[in-house]
Amino acid sequence: MSVPTTRHRVPYYSQWESRDLVPDFITGRLDAADDPLWQKSGADSPQEYAFWAPRMCGVACLRMALDFWRHPVPSSVPLVRELCEAGAYLRDGDTVKGLIYQPFAEHVSARWGLEAQSVPELPATRIPEIIASGRLVLLSVHKTVRTPDVDPPSRGGHLVLAVGANEESVMLHNPSGLPGASQEFASVPWPRLDRFYAGRGVILGA
Repeated sequence: MSVPTTRHRVPYYSQWESRDLVPDFITGRLDAADDPLWQKSGADSPQEYAFWAPRMCGVACLRMALDFWRHPVPSSVPLVRELCEAGAYLRDGDTVKGLIYQPFAEHVSARWGLEAQSVPELPATRIPEIIASGRLVLLSVHKTVRTPDVDPPSRGGHLVLAVGANEESVMLHNPSGLPGASQEFASVPWPRLDRFYAGRGVILGA
């Protein structure tokens, strides 16, 4: 199969406000409540921000897409509240179910007029043609895709945004990627992607 080379100039957003501190947040060396930029999230308190930041990979991907298509970009915590009201996140105490693709896609379509399609079965072989058509794809991968040379224990559970593709690899914007290594336009070879990718996602288009 011939894969066209495509690289969309999508702005990058981390799911934490201080993108350079991601290594400290994911290892627990620093609590998200101590993020010096937490107020930029629109949260009412450091605690509210700290609760949602590790769960906002899908929110970060949506913010990237909105910026790419020149829509106003809401702050992250007000956006997650909006998605909760839409049924894309279901919170029960300290437990959250989501991102739930179908209500997410319906809300994105209704709110911003974007094409948004929940795809429970999305083979990796379709990704290049989708990106070449001008669209972006939220992919469900294991969170350790930030270090793609290390085999993950399972597939799925974390959302990244596919922003480019070529014959050898897919290019990802990873909301929990490592600064200078796997945040923006991170190339993951197709054979390696299979180890992380759960085969489902959401297609976004203008």
